[in-house]
Amino acid sequence: MDEMVRYYYFFTGRVQSVGFRYKASFLAQAYKLTGFVKNEYDGSVSLEVQGPEETIDQFVEELRTDRVIRIYSMSKERLDLVVGEKDFKVKF
Repeated sequence: MDEMVRYYYFFTGRVQSVGFRYKASFLAQAYKLTGFVKNEYDGSVSLEVQGPEETIDQFVEELRTDRVIRIYSMSKERLDLVVGEKDFKVKF
């Protein structure tokens, strides 16, 4: 079994009003990842995601290659695992 990891991502670009949160939620459920995604007031999107590293990489790559979403910059920071987290949420 792959090691579980958790990352915080911060995305800028055309990432609001293009279905980013819906796509992230859909993909996270499909990949069985947990965490959350949230629009920020400055037009950016923040996301925390937990699961196997390779699966998270695939998840992020699908967001990056979406035909409507345009990510101009992305930062990534490793976080401590959230024990007992069961799902992926869209936060408002």
